[in-house]
Amino acid sequence: MAGDSETCKAMKATSNGVFQGDNPLDYALPLAILQICLVVTLTRILAVILRPLRQPRVIAEIVGGILLGPSALGRNKVYMNAIFPARSQTVLDTLANLGLLFFLFLVGLELDPKSLRRTGKKALSIALGGISLPFALGIGTSFALRASISKGVNGPAFLIFMGVAFSITAFPVLARILAELKLLTTDVGRMAMSAAAVNDVAAWILLALAIALSGTGRSPLVSLWVLLCGCAFVLICTFMVPPIFRWIQKRCPEGEPVDELYVCATLSIVLLAGFVTDAIGIHALFGAFIIGVLVPKEGAFVGALVEKVEDLVSGLFLPLYFVSSGLKTDIATIHGLQSWGFLVLVIVTACFGKIIGTVVVSILCKVPVREALALGFLMNTKGLVELIVLNIGKDRKVLNDQTFAIMVLMAVFTTFITTPLVMAVYKPEKRTINALYQHKTVKRKDPDVQFRIMACFYASRNIPSMINLIEASRGTEKKGGLCVYALHLMELSERPSAILMVHKARKNGIPFWNKGKNSDTEQVVVAFEAFRQLSRVSIRPMTAISQMHDIHEDIIGSAERKRASIIILPFHKHQRLDGSLETTRTEFRWVNKKVLESAPCSVGILVDRGLGGNTHVSASNVSSVMTVLFFGGNDDQEALAYGARMAEHPGISLSIIRFLPSPDISGEIETQDESHVSEDESFLAEVKQKFATIDSFTYVEREVRNTAETVAVVHEFNKCHMFLVGRTPGGRAAAALNMKCDCSELGPVGSMLIAPDFSTSASVLVVQQYTGHNRVVSVSGSITKVAEMPKEDIESG
Repeated sequence: MAGDSETCKAMKATSNGVFQGDNPLDYALPLAILQICLVVTLTRILAVILRPLRQPRVIAEIVGGILLGPSALGRNKVYMNAIFPARSQTVLDTLANLGLLFFLFLVGLELDPKSLRRTGKKALSIALGGISLPFALGIGTSFALRASISKGVNGPAFLIFMGVAFSITAFPVLARILAELKLLTTDVGRMAMSAAAVNDVAAWILLALAIALSGTGRSPLVSLWVLLCGCAFVLICTFMVPPIFRWIQKRCPEGEPVDELYVCATLSIVLLAGFVTDAIGIHALFGAFIIGVLVPKEGAFVGALVEKVEDLVSGLFLPLYFVSSGLKTDIATIHGLQSWGFLVLVIVTACFGKIIGTVVVSILCKVPVREALALGFLMNTKGLVELIVLNIGKDRKVLNDQTFAIMVLMAVFTTFITTPLVMAVYKPEKRTINALYQHKTVKRKDPDVQFRIMACFYASRNIPSMINLIEASRGTEKKGGLCVYALHLMELSERPSAILMVHKARKNGIPFWNKGKNSDTEQVVVAFEAFRQLSRVSIRPMTAISQMHDIHEDIIGSAERKRASIIILPFHKHQRLDGSLETTRTEFRWVNKKVLESAPCSVGILVDRGLGGNTHVSASNVSSVMTVLFFGGNDDQEALAYGARMAEHPGISLSIIRFLPSPDISGEIETQDESHVSEDESFLAEVKQKFATIDSFTYVEREVRNTAETVAVVHEFNKCHMFLVGRTPGGRAAAALNMKCDCSELGPVGSMLIAPDFSTSASVLVVQQYTGHNRVVSVSGSITKVAEMPKEDIESG
């Protein structure tokens, strides 16, 4: 009776509190809360520790689960009985599997059946090669295991489970490794993603077969019924599910909030599908995955659904599944020379089969050896699906404790080595510096050479002003014309939905628009496509998908490959309705600073105050006043060169304000290098001569003694639409200034123009000229020189 009352007490959801004599850890809800908090904290700490090694978060979660289980902390029985007692296992497994159910629905959303049908023969062949050999070796290894440490298990099911475990490639984990290594948009990355998607689907089919065969003590006809019912379920869903979700999507227009009823209906359908497949005898996870695959990927509804579900599922509940696996993993069961020998055998065989199978087929498909090796290592990535296979095998008594522990360690090891091995054999950034890349600045001797701009933006609100700036930069119809690379900067997060963005990525330089309707990207594409058709500017939209801490590498690399003369970046603050500037995201500021430090060409930072309004201004309606504040120096010359190009546009008026030091202070300031002074004078004379007969051109010289007088002069001309200034002004007038520089990336003059006490509605473009000092490659005239530097620096461009 005492035992029964103990069980009843343990099954209660909530306690009466410690003051009434109850221990919260004896009740399901408070214990589950503590377990979740412990799991999330430990896995996040491990993820931070492993980040310098460029390991995906799944490694941290698997290792965290093992550490919390009997392999490490669980050796302390007091801890184990208090935090993870046996009586809490059912609640923990239920929560973990419920989270996993919805997570696999999200994984299904990542896989687009249409893209699978478009998979080329090469990727399909590589996928089959990467499945067949490891599957065969897995079956071969299973015979050795059954003869020793896995005696008495269900033979056919064990063979297939081992084959599936050896041949799996983790699609979501692979995508994040590719993003981390900047390989998403390379040939290797696209090939790996296509092959992994095929591999994923094949693995699920084989796993369904393995589960159907894993029933114990039943007639073989039962397995046949399970398979037939499973096929019938998939067929029924194929015909019924897509029309339902198309109907829902029609009632969820772009830009409108999604009705809660549709979200609840979708989640209910996922749960119902899970119930049906569990009742059939496959697994509840299959139903959720099938629904995710069949949901049409176009439209606003999918994005809204993912946004509502993914953070709770992947952030809180999914780590519980890894702990649930960790509690079943006891490395201590691997003891003796024979067991450790089998661990080595399993790891070597799994890696050999996956890598060699992929490499051989890749070479037969005429893939270069280095790329084939990289593909082999990438396809060897394991992850969550591997753990699902192993856990189902453990629950079905197909895998015993020792075999389960060996297979979990194999999954961790193969995923851990993927990134280092790929980095060792494949470095796509190895490229020779393009000697033809000479025009790295706006200021140039030959005005007829094509002017190339790399215009970067994060969101749709950056687009109208960016397009109006491009229109103003068009100038006259020169021989070379204007070419703009519109680089959409997209952050790749740990969220599952980040992989949906990957499907939209194409190789840099190729337009990223596709046939999908109502996608977020389409708004961007339509804006640039409309501008391209209305003007004679060559617009080439591109996408960069990276984590925010290294997205500057994509900007710099893209500018170098496309031989841009200037990179235009949005300022990290945007204008509010009251006219003040507020920070959008602090990370954007660090991106701008890193680009300024290492850019291969000139850089402009655009402080947008609604240049031309919130819509694109057509060429015939452009009527803007641009003001260049000129003190002297390289950056100011670059700003003036940009302004001069704008002045060629018939709708642009240009004003140049030249600041000179007052005679009574010029003696107090150190004399500037005369070569710079003469260069300023000659360039100003050239611009004035060019626009001497044009009414829309104004040149004014003002003498100033201090900051106050400089600010007063600028105030006289603050009714313009845009100020163009150099980031680091030179000359004696600038040396006399004592301006507070709040934003180092804007320089003293730029900081003054965006200060709250400086009243203006003009946008600001702060320009930094490329001089070669901040890069290893320096340009002298038309000859590109490469200075002495370490080999790895040359390889990284």
